[in-house]
Amino acid sequence: MACKLSVNINKIATIRNARGGSKPSVLQAAIDCQAFGADGITVHPRPDERHITKQDVYDIAPIITTEFNIEGRPNERFMKMVEEVKPHQATLVPDTEDVLTSDAGWDTISNESFLTETITQLKSLGIRTSLFIETDAKMIEGAAKVGADRIEFYTGPYADNYAHNRELAISDYVAAAEVATQLGLGINAGHDLSLDNLKYFVERIPNTLEVSIGHALISDALYFGLENTINMYKNLLK
Repeated sequence: MACKLSVNINKIATIRNARGGSKPSVLQAAIDCQAFGADGITVHPRPDERHITKQDVYDIAPIITTEFNIEGRPNERFMKMVEEVKPHQATLVPDTEDVLTSDAGWDTISNESFLTETITQLKSLGIRTSLFIETDAKMIEGAAKVGADRIEFYTGPYADNYAHNRELAISDYVAAAEVATQLGLGINAGHDLSLDNLKYFVERIPNTLEVSIGHALISDALYFGLENTINMYKNLLK
C-alpha cells in the first residue's frame, strides 16, 4: 500500500496573514489539495496564530473528505479544539510557544503520565494519536507505553544530512522504524521532506504510512502549480 500524502497548508495561511484579509483562502486550498489527489490535510495552529488560526481549523473541518490531521502541543486550548472538531488524527508535538518550527521530539519518559492521560482522552473520542518523535529507541518504547497509535519521525536531521551522505542520514531512522514496528506502532514522518529526499526515505522505510509535507510542497507549488506539485509528490510515494 502506498504511503499517504497529507498536505500541511500552514504556509497558505502565512501568505494570507502577511497581507491580511482572506486571500489566499486556506479553505479553498484544503478543498483543492484534496481534489488534486492529497490523501489528507494537516494544520498546525499555534498559540500566536501566525499562520493557521483557531477559526481556520473550525472552518476547514466540515469540508474534509479525506483525513484531517491537527498538530500541536496538547495544552488546554488545543485539547478543547480537538474535542470539538474531532479530526481523524491528532499529532502531538512538544513545542514551546515561541518556537519558530517544530524541531524536537517528545521525551516520552519524562512526560509519561501527561502523555498517557492525554492519549487516553483522545482515544475516548475515537481520534488516532501520533507522537512527534526522534530516533531514540527508548523514546519510541515510551511512545508505545503511553498508548500512542503511531509515531511521526522528526525528519529534519535526515533532510539536513541527505545531500552529504544519504545512507548515513537514513540509518538511524531505519533502525528506529524496526523498533516501532516490533512494538506495533504505525509510522508517519514529517519535517523538511521534499522532492529531493522523499523517495529515498519511503524506499528505505517502506512501511511508512503517512508523510505530512507543507513548507517544501507549497514552495514547489509556486513554480510548478499546486495540482502538478501534489502529483509529483504522490508519484514519489507509489
